[in-house]
Amino acid sequence: MDRAEEFVKKLLKSKGYKFTNQRVEIYRVFLENKGKHLSCEDVYEIVSKKDSEIGIATVYRTVQLFDELGVLYSISFDDQTTRYELKDETDKHYHHHVICLSCGKVIEVEYDFLDALEDTIEEKENFKIVDHNLKFYGYCADCQKKGDKNEKQ
Repeated sequence: MDRAEEFVKKLLKSKGYKFTNQRVEIYRVFLENKGKHLSCEDVYEIVSKKDSEIGIATVYRTVQLFDELGVLYSISFDDQTTRYELKDETDKHYHHHVICLSCGKVIEVEYDFLDALEDTIEEKENFKIVDHNLKFYGYCADCQKKGDKNEKQ
């Protein structure tokens, strides 16, 4: 039994859920694509190449279960698609994102300068903040270059 299988088995059993190989394979997709923001369709495309028996409904149910169990973090980039990534329990907060309005590329931003703002809000508003999410919209370097080329023609 490898670490992924061991983790999923222990997690599911501790929460009263059935352990299945399909759930392990879906978890592995996220492990192998760490740092990527995968939709259920993306997960299905990857996992079905390894196991053609896994259906899209199984992927949706499993991803939703892992999200509920705190294994995955769901995020929407305002394009009507929910994406998921592995939750990193070592981080105090989730990272932020920059989103290209032209090609849709999503880049993770590791900087977090909001701690002081959080402290102020907690103190002034008597409000305990447990997380925040910040997205910046603009144009990636590739799309900026394409835009420059189009403007010169």
